[in-house]
Amino acid sequence: MRAEALRVAAFSHVRQLLAVRDQLSAGDLTDGFTFEGVRYPLVNPQRGIFKPRQMRNLLSIRTVFPKRGGKVWYDDQRDVHRQIYDGEDAVDYAFMGTNPDAAENRWLREAMEQQVPIIYFLGVSPGRYQAIIPTFIVDWDARAARVRVVFGNETAVAAPVSAVHSLERRYALQMVQRRLHQATFRDAVITAYRGRCALSGLPEPLLLDAAHIIPDRDERLGQPVVSNGIPLSKIHHAAFDAHLLGIDPDFQVHVSRRLLSQHDGPILEALKNLQGRLLCLPQRAQDRPDRDRLAARFAQFRSAA
Repeated sequence: MRAEALRVAAFSHVRQLLAVRDQLSAGDLTDGFTFEGVRYPLVNPQRGIFKPRQMRNLLSIRTVFPKRGGKVWYDDQRDVHRQIYDGEDAVDYAFMGTNPDAAENRWLREAMEQQVPIIYFLGVSPGRYQAIIPTFIVDWDARAARVRVVFGNETAVAAPVSAVHSLERRYALQMVQRRLHQATFRDAVITAYRGRCALSGLPEPLLLDAAHIIPDRDERLGQPVVSNGIPLSKIHHAAFDAHLLGIDPDFQVHVSRRLLSQHDGPILEALKNLQGRLLCLPQRAQDRPDRDRLAARFAQFRSAA
């Protein structure tokens, strides 16, 4: 019973983190959580398969996103994103080494046999992770030295086995696809601008969003490419989405007449002072906002004025 309470506490802690941030850092995973006055990590920093000694069963698995030019140790570091985007409702996860009797690989088998819900920390960039809860292991293949994992109902604390049935698998996969898309797009855009808001220069990543110039529902121009994104603080993002701020194809900022006519405190004045300023641009020309997309979005701003 205590082991299961520990699992519930771990799930709850990770969900609380996800409620206030888009991604988790490597520090979040190693800092872990506190249960009954004792701190527990969420992962083993040196290994991808983790079971605290106080638990009977596996708690988490992790896929690291390799640094540019870094060594790819396991195939799943390269393939899992592709499998998710291709719509595969079960994805591969490699054994630790090739010995199926190694302790970590036995933990994988036992989690499959006992249908234990676990956390999958999926790397979206170096040192950054998307947490997928719950994940289930549904196949253990000693010859191929890998397991297959599926995603369950993310609102459950310790999801029942029925969460891996086909319809719920497909729904859960769609949620993971959407979150992975958002996480990778956000990371690419914010990295291109060196971690700063393109309007205010704010450098705090927890307060930054990657704003789409053209929404991703637009099949022609809404692709998740850096040139379709601008890093904005949350208040600037909200103002941009509400067409209270506009950016023309020459990267000049425009403030709506609605805001310019109001006088109510320093935050409003800071927004009004953006009138006529130029967007801070990334160094690489290919990362800069696409002028055609800006023109289409600026036309919406003008029509809403």
